[in-house]
Parts: sequence; C-alpha cells; structure tokens
Amino acid sequence: MNILPTPSPKSLGFRMPAEWERQAGIWLTWPTNTALWPGYYEALLEQYAEFAAAISHFEPVFFNCAGTLQAQARDYLNRAKADLDLIHFFDHPANDVWCRDHGPLFVKNDATGEIALTNWIFNGWGGKFEANLDNGIPACIAKSLGLREFVYDFELEGGAIELSGDGLLLTTECVQKNPNRASARDEAVFERAICEGLGVDEILWLKDGLSNDDTDGHIDNLARFVAPRTIVAAVEREKDNPNYQTLQNNLDALKNFKTPEGGRFDVVELPLPSPFSLAGRDLPPSYVNFLILNDAVLVPTYGNAREDAVACGIIGDLFPQKKVCGLDSRIILIEGGSFHCLSQQMPE
Repeated sequence: MNILPTPSPKSLGFRMPAEWERQAGIWLTWPTNTALWPGYYEALLEQYAEFAAAISHFEPVFFNCAGTLQAQARDYLNRAKADLDLIHFFDHPANDVWCRDHGPLFVKNDATGEIALTNWIFNGWGGKFEANLDNGIPACIAKSLGLREFVYDFELEGGAIELSGDGLLLTTECVQKNPNRASARDEAVFERAICEGLGVDEILWLKDGLSNDDTDGHIDNLARFVAPRTIVAAVEREKDNPNYQTLQNNLDALKNFKTPEGGRFDVVELPLPSPFSLAGRDLPPSYVNFLILNDAVLVPTYGNAREDAVACGIIGDLFPQKKVCGLDSRIILIEGGSFHCLSQQMPE
C-alpha cells in the first residue's frame, strides 16, 4: 500500500500545467443518475448541454458517455447548438457527472511534449456517493487514448487542488486531512505523492471550505490561481452569513503566503453570490467555480443580474484576452457543483 510509482512523473520531467495554458480539449461526463436531480433531470440535461455546447464553440469536448446514452447526449447537444464536429464520445461508464474529481489529472513533459495522466483513487467524497464506475474513468481514458498512466494509491480529487503551473499547489485541510479520505494514511508520503505526481514544489494550505458543500470544502469554490502569482478568492460581505468568517480567514492566509521569490501574492477578491435554495436544499454557489478555456472563461451565474455582472466584470479584468461567458448554473448546482467541478482540461 502507498507505494509511489518510480520513476515519478516529476523526475521524468512531467508537471500538471496551469489551467490557462493551452488545452487540447475538455473532458466531461454525461449525466446518468436521475435520482440525484429529483424533479429536475430534464432541466439539468438542457442546462448541462448548454454548458457543453459553449465549450465546443472554443475547443474540443471529450465525453465519458456509455453506450445508448450517446444518442441522448447528441440530441440535447444538437438542440443546444453545439459544434458536434468538436464533440467526441467514449464508451466509458460512470456514476455521476463530476469529471473534475473522477477524471484523471493530466501531466505534460515540456521537453518531449508527451501528455500522460495520473490516476488517483476517487471514493465519492469520503464515501457519500457510489463511485465504483467513476473510479475507473482514468484507466478508461488512458486505454482509449494510449497514454502513459501513473497510478497512485491515494484518494485525490481534482476539485480539491489548484495549481500555478510552476510548482505551487493550493488546497484545503478540511478535504485532504478529513478522516473520510485520510484515515490510516501516511501524510508525509501523501504529500510526496502529490509533489512527485504533479510536479509540485510547495503545497499551500487553507483551512476550511463553504458550508453545505458535499465535498467538505473544495478549493475550486474558494480560491483559484489565475496567473502564477495571482489568486482570485471568494469573499462574503455579510457578517451574518455562515461563510463570512471562514472566507475572511482564508483571505488573511492567502495574503500572508509568501511566493517562492519571497514576496506576496496578488489576491483579487470575488464576492460570493447571494445564498439561495433549490430542490429542498441550501446550495453553495460560488463564482470562483469558473472554467478557463483557450480563448474564453465560462462563469457560472445564479439569477441575480447585478451580482452576475459584477462577477463577470472582475473575472474579465483578470483575463483581458479571453471572452467571458456567463451561463446559468442554478440547476447544475442542485447536486453541489458548477462548471469547474464538471470538467477536466487536457493539455495540448
């Protein structure tokens, strides 16, 4: 148990590129579990297809979509005016849609141009949901694409990590040190696995995440690298909001982190959307859950025109060379995530 692959990706010259680096395309997983969207499944498929269609207007989309579901997917994507020439289906069965977490973490060798993947355990966010099929997705992708695969005997979710592309990784204690992932784990070996597997030199730790987050506090709802030394961070303005103090603590930590050069990070504040409920639950909306594409940024919106416009404006200032597209994400959020949670980029 916990034996690390040797030689490691890092020792071979691989690293996980930052999301803003050039992409070959985006991996998604078509929704399959109707029970997770009670009363909203058809609306979910429509909203999800609009999201996938938006990606296809900028770059290829690769779908984990098993067997007969491909016909359903094509129908919804066609109605959403997707560029079907840029959508590619793979017969990979899955339990759920959250490809950020069950998909592989791709790495690239800059010297040779080789793309490989790292395959980590996914246990349904600490055993909350069935994940037997999801956990097999990385191996399916490696086989379908003929990519070199580095297998790690540790639980690690893509939404729980955020990378600068040049050696820094941002994550949260509430996820990585949670007993539902970390029970009986050697923490030093786990951290070494992250560093050697993804080409990381330093791990930066935040403590807590959003309330009502099924993931226990993924970083991609809290703080994201948007440049090697710039981080956008969720903040809450209302002091009576349960997220206020958590996000203030995170903000203070981010502002006090030192860069490898000895300076401070440029931290840009991005207000949380107003809280709302849907399908009988309080939801964890965050504008930080945007998806960076080669020539665009897809920003989740939540039905408040003023707040949505402010968020798109802040994100647009961070990516002046990209088109910022705000898309309604309220139905998608019923199961707890948004655009970044749904997707996993594959480097070019």
